[in-house]
Amino acid sequence: QVQLVESGGGLVQAGGSLRLSCAASGPAFSCYAVGWFRQAPGKERMFVAAISWSGGSAYYAPFVKGQFTISRDNAKKTVYLQMNSLKPEDTAVYYCAAVRSSRTAIEGEFEYDYWGQGTQVTVSS
Repeated sequence: QVQLVESGGGLVQAGGSLRLSCAASGPAFSCYAVGWFRQAPGKERMFVAAISWSGGSAYYAPFVKGQFTISRDNAKKTVYLQMNSLKPEDTAVYYCAAVRSSRTAIEGEFEYDYWGQGTQVTVSS
């Protein structure tokens, strides 16, 4: 069983940066691929980025276009999402999710077994 807790969200002006953290508890976290998703008001939850169990490979949604970077520190059991050049349309609740897998490109939310509670990111114009 893996438990995930997101942090690092908040209010930021357009053009600013935030780094989200996803802290995990439970055994064998290094065996889990982790993804970030976001859900804007009135919209469906959508995939943002994913990282392999080792951190050696990452996969991004096309809209990211180099704006976000996912990384992980297995010693700290934490996955990060560095978000730069934020825009008002990036406003959403951001969630991390985990699944025990050797794959990286896991986009479907239904493929993930464990979810955090989410952290709110608000970008003002």
